[in-house]
Amino acid sequence: MRKIAFIILPLFFALYSFAQSGTLTGKLTDEKGAPLRFGNVSLLKTKKGDPFALRTLSDSLGAYRLATPTAGTYFIQFTAIGFSKTETDSFSIAGPDVSKDFGTTTMKMDAKNMDNVNITTLRPAIIQRADRLEINVEGTAMAAGNTAFGVLSKAPGVFVDHEGNIQLNGKAGVTVMIDGRLTYLSARDLRNLLETMPAENLKRLEIITNPSAKYDAEGASGMINIVLKKNTIQGINGSVNASYNYNFKQHGYSAGTNINLKLGNWNSFAFIDFNNRVGGREATFTRIFYGQNKTTYFDQVATGNFRNVGPPSVRVGTDYDINAKHTIGGLVYFVTNTGRSDFLTDTYIGNAPKKPAQYIDADNYNKNTYKNFTTNLHYTFKLDTAGTLLTSDLDYARITNKGEGNYYNSFTDVGTGDETIDNLYTFTPNGYTVRSGKIDFTRPFNKDSKLEMGVKASKVESDNDSRFYFNNSGLVLDPQRTNHFFYRENIYAAYVNWNKNLSQKFSVQMGLRAEQTKSMGQSYTTGQVTNRSYLDWFPSVFVQQKVSENYGINYNYSRRLARPNYGSLNPFRAYRDPYTWTVGNPTLRPSYTQSINITQTFRKLYILQFYYQYTKDVMAEIPILDVANAVTVYTTGNVDDGQNIGASTIVPVKLLKFWDTRNTVQLSHSRFTTVSNVGKVENKQLFWSAQSVHTILLPKDFRVELSFLFRGPAASGLYHMEAMNWVDVAVKKSFLQKKLDLSMTISDIFKGYRYLWTTNIGGNVNEFNQYFRFRSLGVSLRYNFSKGQKTNTKQRTGPEELNRL
Repeated sequence: MRKIAFIILPLFFALYSFAQSGTLTGKLTDEKGAPLRFGNVSLLKTKKGDPFALRTLSDSLGAYRLATPTAGTYFIQFTAIGFSKTETDSFSIAGPDVSKDFGTTTMKMDAKNMDNVNITTLRPAIIQRADRLEINVEGTAMAAGNTAFGVLSKAPGVFVDHEGNIQLNGKAGVTVMIDGRLTYLSARDLRNLLETMPAENLKRLEIITNPSAKYDAEGASGMINIVLKKNTIQGINGSVNASYNYNFKQHGYSAGTNINLKLGNWNSFAFIDFNNRVGGREATFTRIFYGQNKTTYFDQVATGNFRNVGPPSVRVGTDYDINAKHTIGGLVYFVTNTGRSDFLTDTYIGNAPKKPAQYIDADNYNKNTYKNFTTNLHYTFKLDTAGTLLTSDLDYARITNKGEGNYYNSFTDVGTGDETIDNLYTFTPNGYTVRSGKIDFTRPFNKDSKLEMGVKASKVESDNDSRFYFNNSGLVLDPQRTNHFFYRENIYAAYVNWNKNLSQKFSVQMGLRAEQTKSMGQSYTTGQVTNRSYLDWFPSVFVQQKVSENYGINYNYSRRLARPNYGSLNPFRAYRDPYTWTVGNPTLRPSYTQSINITQTFRKLYILQFYYQYTKDVMAEIPILDVANAVTVYTTGNVDDGQNIGASTIVPVKLLKFWDTRNTVQLSHSRFTTVSNVGKVENKQLFWSAQSVHTILLPKDFRVELSFLFRGPAASGLYHMEAMNWVDVAVKKSFLQKKLDLSMTISDIFKGYRYLWTTNIGGNVNEFNQYFRFRSLGVSLRYNFSKGQKTNTKQRTGPEELNRL
C-alpha cells in the first residue's frame, strides 16, 4: 500500500502543474440586472465550418469561466430559455496563458417568449447512462407517503429477501450509497435507515451493475446510489409532509419537513422526519429431518409484529463557496428509535406427518434501541474551467444497537399432557465505529481524454457483546451461550482511471484499483483470534460504440468482491427459538465476481442488456439440520462457485399522449453448487420476471401510477424460491398551482409478494412461507413552498434532465 501511495501522490502534484492556464470570465444578467442562472456559454471559432467549441453554464450568480484555448480568433455565444441569442464581437487569443474578463453581458427577453412556459411532458422515468441506469423518483405518485426502502425494493432488477438483503439481477452482494457515500451498514441497519427516510426526499436511484475502478470494490453484483434532492435556486424553499399507512392490522404514520436555503455563497439544507413505523408477518415453517432409524417432522405457525418509534431524525448540511475555485462543506445525520417486536410461534414435532408427539408454545418479545450518528466533511478545488478537480472526503459514523429479549417457552407432551417451562433472557449491546478518508483527482487533458486517480483509507471497529441468561427463577448467566466478539478491519485503496475518445464512434475507459485488507476478529469468550491480510487487484474496462445517432452499444468488464459482514464472522450461537439457532463462521472467505455486460440502446429509449457473472466462493445462508435433536442451525458459508447468465430489456411505450408505460423483462439462469455430508448439491433455475409501470396524466392535475410485477421461480444459494407478484396503484392530485399534493396508494393489492423458500439436502427439507404485510393503504399530504429567485417555467424537460455491519 505504501508503494502505491508513493506512486499516486506525486502524480497529483505533477498534474497540478499542468493545470495552470488562462481563463475567460464574465457574468450574465437579465434586463433588470438579476443574475441569469444556467445560461449556455459557447466559445466558438470565427472560421466557418470549424467544429471547435468549448461550452459551460453560468452559475447561480450568473458567472461563467472558460479555459483559454490555443491561439486563434474566436467569439462567445450566449443562449438561455426565454432570451434572445447574444454574441460578443470576435477577438484574438495569443495563447492559452492569456486571461480576459468580458464583464457583464445583459440578455434580452425573446419577444416571442410566453410569460409562462408550461410543459406537461412526462419526465423520462429511466435513463441509460454509459455506466449506470438512472431511475427518476422525484415527483412520482408512488414516492408519496412511501419510504426510500419501499421505492428501492421495487426498482427494475432489484429484489430484497426476507432478511433485508438486496439482490441485483438475481445476485446478492449489493453495496448501497447515499449521495455517492458508502453507508457501512448491515442489511438490517440499512433497512432501518432507509425505512425512516421518506421517498419524497429522493431525486433518483442510480443502479451501477459494473462500477469503474473509482468506486470501492465491495459489492459483487454492483452498487445502488440513492441521490437526494438538492437545492439549485437562490432563496429559500422546501416542503412539509404528513402521511398515514394501514396494513389491515396496524396503523402507522409519519411527518416531516425539509428546508433548503441558498444565499450568496452558502447552500444549506435540513431534513427533519418523524416516523411511527409498523409491520409484521405471518409465517409457516416446515422441516423434515430424515434419518436412517426415524424421520422427524417439524411444523411451525408464527405471527410477528413490530413498531419503531422515536424522536425525529435530523439531517443537516451546508456547502460554502469560498471563491470560484474552492468549496467546503459538511453534513450531520442523527437518528434514534426504539423498536418493539414480538414473534409468537406454535410448533408441533412428531415422527409422522400431522401426528405430533410434542407441542411447543414459544413467545419472543424484543426491544431494540438504535442510534446512528454520521458526519461528513468534504472539500472541492476547481483547478481550472476545463474540469480539473481535486476533492476530499472525511467520514465518521457511530452506530449502536442495544437489544433486550425475553423468550417464554412451554413444552407439552401431547400424549401425557406434561408441561415444562424454560424461560430465557438476552442482553445484546452492540456498536460499530467507522472512520474513512479519501482524495480524488480528475484531470481532463483535452475534450477527448481524462485521467482520474485517488486514494482511500477506512477503519471499522465492531464490538458485539451478547449475554444469555436462564430466567426461570431469576436471571442466571449461561456461559455456554454468552459471547463477546470484537472485530477490526482496515482497508487501504488506490485507483487510476483513463478515459479516451478514440474517434467519433468509439470511446474507452480503463481502470485498475488495488485494495489491501487487514482484519482481526477476536472472541473474548473463547480466546479465538483470526487475523487476515490480503491484497487484491480489481480491473475494469468500458467501451462505448456509437453505431449511429439512434443506436449505441456499451461493453464492460469488471472484477469485484463481497466481504463477509462483521456479524457473519462471529462464532456466537444466537437464539431464535428452542429449535432454531444462528451461528457465525470465522473461516468465511470473501467471494470474488467477474462480470461482463453488453448494453444496447436504441433511439435513446429502448435498452437491451446481456450479462454474465462468475463468482468464486459464493457466500450464502446454509441450514444445518441436527436430525437427532430436530434442531436447525443457520450459518453463512462458502458454497463453491456460482454462475449467472441473463438478459434484460427496458421498453418504454407511449399508449396515448397522456399515458406512458415502462416495461422491463429479465431472463437469467443461475447455478450454485456445494459439497455437503450427503455429497454434491446443485441448485439451478431458469428465472424470468416482468414489470410494467404506467403513468397517466389526467385533467385537473390528476396523476395515476400503476405498477405490476411478476417474478418466476429462482435459485439463491441453496434455496429455491417460488414465484411472487405485486400490483400497486397510486393517485396524486395537485392543488394551489401544484404547491399542494394529495396522494393515495394501495400496495400489493392481491398479497402476492410472499416469500416461499425451500431447501432439500439428502431428504432433509427446510421450507418457510412468509408474508410481511406488504398490502397496505396510504394517504399523504405535501405542501411545497419557496421564496426567492423564480424561474419562468413551471416544468422543463430536456436531454440534460434525462453494507456490511
